[in-house]
Amino acid sequence: MRSIQRALPLLLVCSALPATLAQQPRLLVAQKGEQSLAIVDPVSGTILASVPEGGTTGHEVVASSDGRLAYVPIYGNSGVGKPGTDGSNLAVIDIARQKIIGNVDFGHGVRPHMPIFGPKDGLLYVTTELDQSITLIDPKNLKIVGSIPTGQPQSHMLALSHDGLRGYTANVGPGTVSVLDIPNRKVLKIIPVSGDTQRISITPDDHWVFTSDQVKPQLAVIDTTSGQVAYWIPLEGLGYGTAATLDGRFLLVTIPSKNKVAVVDLQSMKVVRSIDTPSDPEELLMQPGGKLAWISSVASHTESELDLTTWQITRKIETGKGTDGIAWAAGH
Repeated sequence: MRSIQRALPLLLVCSALPATLAQQPRLLVAQKGEQSLAIVDPVSGTILASVPEGGTTGHEVVASSDGRLAYVPIYGNSGVGKPGTDGSNLAVIDIARQKIIGNVDFGHGVRPHMPIFGPKDGLLYVTTELDQSITLIDPKNLKIVGSIPTGQPQSHMLALSHDGLRGYTANVGPGTVSVLDIPNRKVLKIIPVSGDTQRISITPDDHWVFTSDQVKPQLAVIDTTSGQVAYWIPLEGLGYGTAATLDGRFLLVTIPSKNKVAVVDLQSMKVVRSIDTPSDPEELLMQPGGKLAWISSVASHTESELDLTTWQITRKIETGKGTDGIAWAAGH
């Protein structure tokens, strides 16, 4: 694998950024149907820009910790395990200037998908599923600095423990979860889950990992200490994306076929509430502060703001065709 960068120095760009442009938090939304990234003002609920990604197409996005840059892997025009194009690069977007300023070339088609920053090392981790690996990128110079094998095909999504020691991938077609030793860059264990599984998340205390069974309407709860599925939580339909509230009390689960989000009490490991959403809810994001969550609904092209104190959807924002991956770019 190799990486190439545009000549524009990222540090120079950031240092020259007007303070008035850099201070406001932004909601970043992958417009999968438009091959672009929406930059949304979460206060007014308006799209400030739709930035062309320069590829077909990005599904997920993550923002730098200072809120200046967005990183969008260009996955391709297919679904997991389906025929289509094989994306081979990652676009770097200046959020304030609303344009691409950098690129990482993986050297061949890898279908890069889930980007996430390491909580301790500051590296950017990206699932590169055709290589059955996680690729590590230094965001300062956009160079590939290593990889971690997952030991399984279709490693589509990744969760990292908050201590930076473990990684967990949802391997869709095999229906497994790979447990990764991050410092030593190796596979520790493959956990069988189902015939097909989707998405993955971890609790703030790193004790539980969740992935959605795509064969039966249930959620697998993995005990990270034992490395085994400890609970199965029944759902009213096939689950998809999950995210724990920042206080660790509840888990939200999207149920696309029912147009609902289930709320799981993490003490009882039972669904205690069901929330109606726009059609096809898939991805979840907890907003910093712990009072709000955002729900991406792909078929209805919306982001819904969920009040976590009242469990009511308070706003719906039209965010472009095929609204999918979502990230928060913090102001500073």
